[in-house]
Amino acid sequence: MGRSRYVITDTAQPHFLTCTVLEWLPLFNRPALVDILLDCWRYQQANQGLRLYGYVVLENHLHYLAQAPDLARCVSSFKSYTARKMLDHLQQRGADSTLQRLSFAKRAHKQDRQYQFWQEGSHAELVCSPEVMRQKLDYIHLNPVRRGYVDWPEHWRYSSARNYEGQPGLLEIDRWA
Repeated sequence: MGRSRYVITDTAQPHFLTCTVLEWLPLFNRPALVDILLDCWRYQQANQGLRLYGYVVLENHLHYLAQAPDLARCVSSFKSYTARKMLDHLQQRGADSTLQRLSFAKRAHKQDRQYQFWQEGSHAELVCSPEVMRQKLDYIHLNPVRRGYVDWPEHWRYSSARNYEGQPGLLEIDRWA
């Protein structure tokens, strides 16, 4: 039996997920790469039943709270699609040193590709109660504040904190009550 990278324990419940760039490279300081993430989530919302309750994108990783009829497939396709698009973007922009690092650091068993963008896994955690959902939303939204990037969560552009403050965000989300 193959190993599972996306342990989704209950598709009827939201999960807290984390995706990290290989070697924690700070690649999401490039707005075009963040746009690829956001566009993929929009597509999944429209076509794969993804319910996105909250998210934050930082310079080298992202967290999100999501639910879908086949969340494991959504996570897998999210990582696969975004990696391919972001690697294409980096190649088109001549980001050779970054690509060399992504090639050097790729896992030995990744024989079918030249680069690896994401670390393996998504660290899925079941959100089993409203209290846990609130805790995870606070963690997500306060992440840029704790890092000293902004003073208020809603000031971070790549976060659902704005949505929860009644302001327009970059993505539509399913607000948790």
